[in-house]
Amino acid sequence: MNPQKGAATHGKTGIDDSFLARQRLLVIAPHADDEVAGAGGLMWRVKEAGGEVFVMVLSIGNLDHYDNKDGMVASRTRRDELADAMNLLKVDDFDVVLDDDHLHLRLDTLPRRDLVHHIERGSRLATDKVQPTMVVLPAPSYNQDHEALYFAGITACRPHLATMKAFQRFVLVADAPQLAWGSQPFHPNFYVDISGCLDRKLEAFRCHRSQQRPSPHQGGADAIEFLARARGREISVEAAEAFSCMRFVV
Repeated sequence: MNPQKGAATHGKTGIDDSFLARQRLLVIAPHADDEVAGAGGLMWRVKEAGGEVFVMVLSIGNLDHYDNKDGMVASRTRRDELADAMNLLKVDDFDVVLDDDHLHLRLDTLPRRDLVHHIERGSRLATDKVQPTMVVLPAPSYNQDHEALYFAGITACRPHLATMKAFQRFVLVADAPQLAWGSQPFHPNFYVDISGCLDRKLEAFRCHRSQQRPSPHQGGADAIEFLARARGREISVEAAEAFSCMRFVV
């Protein structure tokens, strides 16, 4: 099936829940909150259908926001917020790979080979261990961690003999509000109807309390909602998550 607009929609007009029920979804996110922003609705729909969901967050650390509004946010706080969001979405398991102040927001300083190793073999939820059928990666953007993880993820998901290495049949790159700023516009070709679970996605995003920003900031929950509703209009539904489909094998 070609990954055309509306390829993954809710109900009888597109791929139904029996497709999602067969998936082992692995969402690979640079930081805690990126996983919900990009794929919270897909995660919930896979779980509701009876599939499995795993989340790999590459980096957390003590964080001093640029505006210094709330002072230093401890990595322990970020981890607890992530746990709340993952519990709300009922994921099967989640893991933080690097809890390191010196590497947080500096993933671009790691050799790509090291990041690939974390994704493929080294981390607790590596692809060799989870054997996902579907992987979600972050899109490259002005954020150096997102860009570094995108290229490492593309390398880790490279085509390979399934008898020799874990092969992911579906590889998706997630949308995000900040992608409107950059030299390479995001062009989605794979949509997931989240009309019935937008509220759940927003509730999970708000679990990342220390990361919330007031309107009209791109980091606020209303930015996530506006984007979902805008993507929904592109396929004539109430709300949607949009992805760039890198591979779709049936």
